[in-house]
Amino acid sequence: MSPLLEIRDLSVAFRNRKRDVTVVRNVSMDIQPGQTVAVVGESGSGKSTTAAAVNRLLPDNGRITGGQVLFEGRDLATASRREMTAIRGAGIGLVPQDPMSNLNPLMRIGDQIAEALEVHGVAAGRAARARVVELLDMVGIPDPQRRAGQYPHEFSGGMRQRALIAMGLACRPRLLIADEPTSALDVTVQRRILDQLGQLTAEMGTAVFLITHDLALAAERADVVAVMYQGEIVETGPAAGILSDPAHEYTRRLLQAVPSLSSVRVSAPPSGEPDLVVVDGLRKVFPMRGGGEEFTAVDGVSFAIPRGRTVSIVGESGSGKSTTANLLLGLDTPTAGGIRFDGTDLSALGRKDLFAFRRRVQPVFQNPYASLDPRYTVEKSITEPLRVHRVGTAAERRKTAAELLEKVSLPASLAGRLPHELSGGQRQRVAIARALALSPELVVLDEAVSALDVLVQAQILELLAELQRELGLSYLFISHDLAVVRMISHAVHVMRNGRIVESGTAQEIFDSPSDDYTRELLAAIPGRSQ
Repeated sequence: MSPLLEIRDLSVAFRNRKRDVTVVRNVSMDIQPGQTVAVVGESGSGKSTTAAAVNRLLPDNGRITGGQVLFEGRDLATASRREMTAIRGAGIGLVPQDPMSNLNPLMRIGDQIAEALEVHGVAAGRAARARVVELLDMVGIPDPQRRAGQYPHEFSGGMRQRALIAMGLACRPRLLIADEPTSALDVTVQRRILDQLGQLTAEMGTAVFLITHDLALAAERADVVAVMYQGEIVETGPAAGILSDPAHEYTRRLLQAVPSLSSVRVSAPPSGEPDLVVVDGLRKVFPMRGGGEEFTAVDGVSFAIPRGRTVSIVGESGSGKSTTANLLLGLDTPTAGGIRFDGTDLSALGRKDLFAFRRRVQPVFQNPYASLDPRYTVEKSITEPLRVHRVGTAAERRKTAAELLEKVSLPASLAGRLPHELSGGQRQRVAIARALALSPELVVLDEAVSALDVLVQAQILELLAELQRELGLSYLFISHDLAVVRMISHAVHVMRNGRIVESGTAQEIFDSPSDDYTRELLAAIPGRSQ
């Protein structure tokens, strides 16, 4: 059988300051019809660039400098723009890793999916609308008919990612390029999506080119795993063999850094600390578009964050985790209930006091693409909060930025780059560095390490633990990565449908869950024995 996709000695370079920088070197691999091939490696290793080269969607300063990309025997490296337009969507589907920059904020979700169906002649009119509802239901979006009429900003981050997956599958392509397709999803929805991809592969012979930093997911879902390091494939072979008996030192390092549910917390819990944050009976109701029924996102939530401790909230997309975080950050107003920070009710803060509060509480959001100004260099992004709060001289702020870059394992040479010149993981590290610039007392981390490969993730988690020990920092950690939550949390709250259904220490929640929903979350973790 001939491969569906043949990559032969592919090299890719980016033009940077009047010189070419090679980021992918002589990469070769085959993908057979119906086969799932996973490419794993740390941020900046060349995974996503390789996928973008296959689909000819490199940024303006990127170009293929050597090799071939043969799709059904046709070299895409030399294909015309018209040929690529015909191939994308129908022949090669794409699920990109960033939902916000790949969804049109001015179009309804259903219209965007229907557009893909109509462009490739799959369905039109009423048939297209019906297919849209089927696709949204397939990827786990509740009430798909109503949701199809909503805009991207009305979806949670995980729901936006599911909409992109629906779009990628819409035309039933022969090859699906999935670039971190489930990094924003909770484990239960992740399992549903990946089961659907597996079913599509079996029924139609669709091949999957999976880009991921989740080694457990790669081991569970891929037939073949290729490990990339510094633009080259250093190891490739059957998934079970590579991940159980890795030959390359870099692969061994990746596996050693993977958190597991048996991981020990990286920071010992301090004792006798007073509560920095008290959340009491918090409720948030949103009016629905068109004056329909109201939506209760947070419903009677109560918990506390002691000084110097890490409190985590886990739950599936749409459970109310991020809304709770936004209320705590003062970015939204509760419908009922209250939040006290260091003894002060947030609702009583005036403009001046609210400004001072924002210095003491800093966020790291799940989407580094949206949280960094595309016009700001890395250095300017990090120093902006210092400038706004009038901390230090310009020279002192630059020095602080350099120190923070080092702390989050980024080279000083990145200081002058813009966000589009960084990988997703690098952007997230910049966002974390910026959040730490003001030495806050509380950091709200909303899926802050979900975009990071395991090596950088381990470094960031150790950094957060070190800062907690040194400075007494408190963290509200929101995540769907239960292994990470187990490793760093002093207390865990499980949310579902806007309510906390179970609370306890990390050991209690993960070793002896009392709620069926918690047990369902744990059972869905990739690689976990059933």
